[in-house]
Amino acid sequence: MTKPARSARDIAADVGAGRTSAAETAKAALARIEAAKALNAVVTTDPARTLAEAAAIDDRLRAGETMPLAGVPIVVKDNIWASGWRVTQGSRLFADFIASQDAIAIERLRKAGAVIVGIGATSEFASKGVTTSPLFGPTRHPLDPTLTPGGSSGGPAAAVAAGLVPLAIGTDAGGSSRRPPAHVGVTGFKPSYGAIPYGPGFAEPFFGLSVIAPIAADVADVALAFETMAGIDPRDPDSAVIAREPDDIARLRIAFSPRLGLDVAVDDVVANGLVSAVARLSAAGLGITQRDPIWPAGATEESLMPLQHAGLAALFGDAFRKDPTVFDPDIAKQIERGLTWSGADVARALLASTAIANAFAAFFAEVDLLLAPTVPCVAWPFTQLGPDMIGGRPASPRGHAVFTPFVNHARLPAISLPCGADARGLPFGLQIIARRGQDRTLLRAAQQIEALLQRPAAISE
Repeated sequence: MTKPARSARDIAADVGAGRTSAAETAKAALARIEAAKALNAVVTTDPARTLAEAAAIDDRLRAGETMPLAGVPIVVKDNIWASGWRVTQGSRLFADFIASQDAIAIERLRKAGAVIVGIGATSEFASKGVTTSPLFGPTRHPLDPTLTPGGSSGGPAAAVAAGLVPLAIGTDAGGSSRRPPAHVGVTGFKPSYGAIPYGPGFAEPFFGLSVIAPIAADVADVALAFETMAGIDPRDPDSAVIAREPDDIARLRIAFSPRLGLDVAVDDVVANGLVSAVARLSAAGLGITQRDPIWPAGATEESLMPLQHAGLAALFGDAFRKDPTVFDPDIAKQIERGLTWSGADVARALLASTAIANAFAAFFAEVDLLLAPTVPCVAWPFTQLGPDMIGGRPASPRGHAVFTPFVNHARLPAISLPCGADARGLPFGLQIIARRGQDRTLLRAAQQIEALLQRPAAISE
């Protein structure tokens, strides 16, 4: 795994100052992508389009324009519209779809000087935790090609971890841009719902949960991308104003929840790694207390799944009835299940979602930041939906995803930072969560925590 030698910030500075060009930078990124085809992280390229976009950036610079992302090569997840690009959602139904316009976030990135060098792999409709699709097959883990980077933003996360690009743009409706970064050792940020305008684009099956999510090697690049994409837009009625000034980090009330208050299994290496990391942060002067959120009875991811299943059935039920074999078999099962849920079942899931959001709201009335695991395990074989065992217990197919979905239902911002690795070098992540709208506070705190975690372990002795 080779992270980019240059950050997005460094590339933009070099291109902006004329030390290199956007065209040269794009050519180098395309060459890296071509050399890493076996990874299957980037499933669509269009070199002529990319080089034309890069040349246009160079023209804008010569005309005197200043751009915060000048010439930065990016990979965009295969469910986000980018004008003129094939965007498929990993589905045979959209194999030949060409986006007619940019999503607002992509429009803003392009205005800031970013250059799209490829489209990153996703599971079909971004609806499972392994990145494989009927169109493109499996995406491989940069450290071990027999393993998955997780999903559904596995392509963008793997592209950053393998050093193909410094920045990628994913989506996150249940952890899709936090868990894959945790599994491959990079940083993924899920903003507050509405902080980055969503669409124009495909209809979503997730009922107001999905957000645009930047992925990069460090917090500073993630924050740069966030600031570029964030801000209210009249085209998205859910877009929201985010607090401008961050809180004083020294005064933040920080909690640590080793299992997020859930009765779930965690591998020892992850549990011990998180405890060690929190101990180092405490020794460095952060005031951290152990405290769990208190969840309503019956709060599980399973209680929420009717929303996803019913959403998929609403969008693709007719196509499923016509030919179920056109879908990934795992997605076909979700659609089939969605066709059986009653209105009352879906309403109960919506009530459970609201109850979880209320529980998180009560917690964040007394706490500013919450530290928790991003994942309970390291990566597993790409042929499986999840690991067979977690924490010495048999694991369900979604046992690897337990720590992220509630954050989406509460519409909170959260970030995953690299936190440690097992004996094979397979990474896992620390998740930091804040109250809704405190994205900038979270990012500023995450930069401080990132710096502390990167210090030699001797600081805790």
